[in-house]
Amino acid sequence: MNRSPQATQTTSSPRKLICVGDPQTLPSEIDRDLVIVVDTSVAVLDELQEPEIDGVWIARDQLPQLSELRGLTQSGLMLRDMPEGVALLDSDIRLLWGNRRLAQWSGKPEGSVAGMNFYELLSNPEIMGPDFCPFHTALATGEESNSTLHTEQNRYFQVHAAPLVLPHHSRQLIVTVSDITEEILQQQKLEAIHKAGRELADLRPTEIFMMEVDERIDLLKENIRHYLSDLLNFEVIEIRLLEHATGNLVPLLSVGIDQDAADRQLFAHPQGNGVTGYVAASGTPYVCQDVENDPLFIPGVATSRSSITAPLILHDQVLGTINVESPESNAFSDSDLQFLEIFARDVAFALNTLELLVAQKANTAQQSCDAIHSAVAMPVDEILNDAVNVMEGYIGHSPEVVERLQRILHNARDIKQTIQQVGQKMTPLEAVPVGIESSQHVALRGKRILVVDADGPVREDAHRLLERYGCIVETAHKGDEAVWMVRSSGGAKSYDVIISDIRLPDYSGYQLMLRLGEIMERVPMVLMTGFGYDPGHSIVKARQNGLHPKCVLSKPFRLDQLVDVVKTTLEINAENPIKPKEDDVDRPAGDSQPGDA
Repeated sequence: MNRSPQATQTTSSPRKLICVGDPQTLPSEIDRDLVIVVDTSVAVLDELQEPEIDGVWIARDQLPQLSELRGLTQSGLMLRDMPEGVALLDSDIRLLWGNRRLAQWSGKPEGSVAGMNFYELLSNPEIMGPDFCPFHTALATGEESNSTLHTEQNRYFQVHAAPLVLPHHSRQLIVTVSDITEEILQQQKLEAIHKAGRELADLRPTEIFMMEVDERIDLLKENIRHYLSDLLNFEVIEIRLLEHATGNLVPLLSVGIDQDAADRQLFAHPQGNGVTGYVAASGTPYVCQDVENDPLFIPGVATSRSSITAPLILHDQVLGTINVESPESNAFSDSDLQFLEIFARDVAFALNTLELLVAQKANTAQQSCDAIHSAVAMPVDEILNDAVNVMEGYIGHSPEVVERLQRILHNARDIKQTIQQVGQKMTPLEAVPVGIESSQHVALRGKRILVVDADGPVREDAHRLLERYGCIVETAHKGDEAVWMVRSSGGAKSYDVIISDIRLPDYSGYQLMLRLGEIMERVPMVLMTGFGYDPGHSIVKARQNGLHPKCVLSKPFRLDQLVDVVKTTLEINAENPIKPKEDDVDRPAGDSQPGDA
């Protein structure tokens, strides 16, 4: 701004006039000593603060600047009515001017904010950064600065300060203020949800060791209920888990749901199974804002008016659904859906973690039982072999000794059965993940298998491979032991499958088949051969005498080959039940006939 010498000398005069441009354009009757000459329309605003100013004269050659003046006036109106807060601060952080929105946030009348300290205007909020002195930084550096303020009313404001740079003017700041309360609260809620998700199945090793399966499930359910209710403010909750084999949606957790609705059977199908069935089938979330006009909705509680349902997904596989309901229509926003989807992913991960922990415990227990069983299986077989050997010598001579030996056989077999039963108790059905035990091998459970081979590793493999499917496996070293084992175990009803090497220490597998044929009407025989070597043509002869063409096993054999040949033999048994010889029907186990030995 430029002032004439005359204007400087008459600043104390009670009446003044501002002239924009050449003062010679003023009417002649105006006292030049009462004129303040300025060269820009912006400077007019500064001079108008003086109470002695009565008016403004604008020279004709300065008229183009009227548009600028008009723009300033319109800009002031826009700033006044902006939805964001706007203020002009002096170097002492006091308001020279503030718009309506800023006055509303402060709770003060619109015209009363001028002269107030900016921080006092917002009740001395907490400065959260990143710049903890945004105004002083902007004044000192001449660069823009910003920070976040947190008020006692739990509101958050983003403050941006920019220095106003004009020559010959005192330092001032233009400050814009944005209410980011909802954004911050959303962010805090997301962080709380993620933290809750991490804590859902977060158990210390000591807790995992001490807790049973049901206790872990109960803890997870309680954590889910707590976070959905206290963190997300959902009061009506239902979680169902999907059985992939049947498509059934099994209830896991119900809070505020009518009992009839909780017991309702639902399937993962888009039709006739409500929103839950649709979400489970499609894997996509579903928002129902008006249940009365939604064809899919089946209420979980009579007062429900809206709902959100999200899938529980892990590795692109739907594990189940999570559903929340409200007694109000249009109760759920996009944010609610986002929160529920995020929490649903955490729930799915927690369920998977729980299943892994349970499976690990089940696997550890099963391995322990398998190790014990493996350690005793062969010694128990030795006891059985020795017992039947001794029994053969006492049959017909000492009934009391034979009876004692039969008790030894019975007790020895009970040892293995007891170990299996303990293992099943340590790994209950609900502790084993779906798919571990294939339904296609259920037919093997409880079947008695006799394996005859002089090679110890073959006998051990038979125990290891077949007992995992619940088979009862016994072994013998040679043909005579096998005959005695069959005879002492009830003849025709003793074993479901008898697997023998074609070359035994005392005779061939084919000869064993013939000897067993004297005790059994049809022998459920499987012959093993190493690398297809059969010098005595045992397999050919056995086939000529009734051996099924598929009942041949080549060593070394794989698990699937062993299982297939056992299942084939069992299927043959089902078609042609094994019967004892007519003269053996009434013969007590252990009695001998001439030539049996």
